[in-house]
Formats: sequence, C-alpha cells, structure tokens
Amino acid sequence: MILINLLPHREEKRRQRKRAFVVGLGLAAFAGVGIVGVWYTGLQQLTSSQMERNEFLRSRISLLDKEIKDIATLRSEIEALKSRQKAVEDLQTDRNTPVYLLNELVKQTPEGVYLTAIRQNGQTVAISGVAQTNERVSEFLRNALYNSPWLERPELVEIKARNAAPNSRDTSRLFDFSMRVTLKRPQSPAAAAAPAKGASAAAAKSS
Repeated sequence: MILINLLPHREEKRRQRKRAFVVGLGLAAFAGVGIVGVWYTGLQQLTSSQMERNEFLRSRISLLDKEIKDIATLRSEIEALKSRQKAVEDLQTDRNTPVYLLNELVKQTPEGVYLTAIRQNGQTVAISGVAQTNERVSEFLRNALYNSPWLERPELVEIKARNAAPNSRDTSRLFDFSMRVTLKRPQSPAAAAAPAKGASAAAAKSS
C-alpha cells in the first residue's frame, strides 16, 4: 500500500527552521546579556575597589600634608630659637668685649711697648703707644695677627721717632706709633686656640 503525504511539508520545514533560528537567536541574546552583565559587574567591582584605594590614598596624603606642615612649623620655630640664641650669645659677647680686648692686649703686647690710648669704634680698635724700637712694633703686629683668637687684620697706621727733650741726658730713642686691629668672635675657645697654635708653629718654623 502506497502512502502519499499531501501536507505542505516544505512550509512545515521552513517553520521549523525559523523556530530553530529564533530559539538560537534568543539563546545568543541571552548569552550576550549574561556576558555583558558579568563584565559590567566585574567593572563595577574594579571601579569600586579603585575608588576605595583612591580614597585611602587621599586620606594618607592629607595626613602627610598635615605632618609636612607640622615639620615646617617646627623648622621655623627651631630657626627662630637659633636666631634668638645667637642674638643672646652676641649680646653676651659684645658685653664682655672690652674685657676680652684688654686681656688680649695684655697678652699680645711685647716688652718694650707701652700703650697710651685705645679707642673702639664698632669692631675696629685704634691703638696708640710708644715703643723702644721698630722691631717691638713689628712683634706686636705679628702677635695680633697670628697669636690672638680675638684680633685680626692688624694694620700699622704710623710710626715715627720721638724727639728728645732739650738738655735731656736720656740718649735712648723712643718711637710713637698708631695701629688698627679688627675684633672677631671665635666660635669656641678650642676652635679659636687651634688656628692660633698652628699660626704660631708656622711662624716659629719660618723664623
């Protein structure tokens, strides 16, 4: 017995293919939406994590800024204290300068030299005196240059022979001289003594 299919099988196959295509398209769209959702979720998590890190960094930066400001304030306070300390030390030194000056002149003035006048103008001191010989004046200048931590840059202004008094039996000849020296402040007694000792040793070797 022969069976003949009189139904429109081509249209039925076309509908099945269309249904399969729509189902496949729907599955692809669903998969695409799922992938986009996963990607978006991951991106949101990364963004949130980065924002948290940024917030942490901002908080740390603000703390560091405060610490830097505190350090700058401390430095300015330290500099102010140093300047005050230096002002007090300079004031103390200036108050004791006449004592140091007289003490140094006593130490550095050789025998045969007699000081008659001392005048101070700021850091410059003008000295006048009488010497038995020119060599005594030269020795005084060398002592002030090499041996003193408080005197520097000695400069001879004038030296001249003193005229003997008429009818005087004293045949010795004296010399009037004037000189200038500059006062300085040594950093410490040890630091001031070291250059003086070195200069004295150099002068002794050269002589």
